Amino acid sequence: MTTLTDRPNTALLVIDVQKGVVAGAPRRDEVIANINTLLERARAEDVPVIWVQHSDGDGLAKGSEDWEFVPELKRNDAEPLVHKIYGDSFEATELEELLAARKVGRLVVTGAQSDACIRSTIHGGFVRGYDVTLVSDAHTTEDLTQWGAPAPEQVIAHTNLYWQWQSAPGRTGGTEETAKVTFGG
Repeated sequence: MTTLTDRPNTALLVIDVQKGVVAGAPRRDEVIANINTLLERARAEDVPVIWVQHSDGDGLAKGSEDWEFVPELKRNDAEPLVHKIYGDSFEATELEELLAARKVGRLVVTGAQSDACIRSTIHGGFVRGYDVTLVSDAHTTEDLTQWGAPAPEQVIAHTNLYWQWQSAPGRTGGTEETAKVTFGG
């Protein structure tokens, strides 16, 4: 149970599934298909969907083609869009206000990059009192092996491994495959 009182609802977060972020990412098409499956289910169950879009002064300049969401994912106009410049989707954004207004205490997280914005956001939500479920087959990352990082599949597997055991007083973390995700609690 979340430590946020009077917040019984769940929201689906779609983080940084932008052309320049997931270009060349492993299992890109599978991850996007899984996010689409979750979008359909969330919308059918009237679960809030919140989109997060990263920009920086380098490769993801606001308004550039790389900054745009991938064409396979379609955001409904009524679904909030959070613009961010930090890894944690809560930092210097209106995400907390959007979640509070919708009485959300549990986050279901998808997107990219597993070892950057996904990791920052799942931790950011957890320390702020949210229950946080990472969808194990609906996040990906780029290949950073040239800078000494493990291969992308290892990064994804490690993120899933350690997050499946997250817990703290009054809140839980965990992972679920797309097919097993429930939005009801």
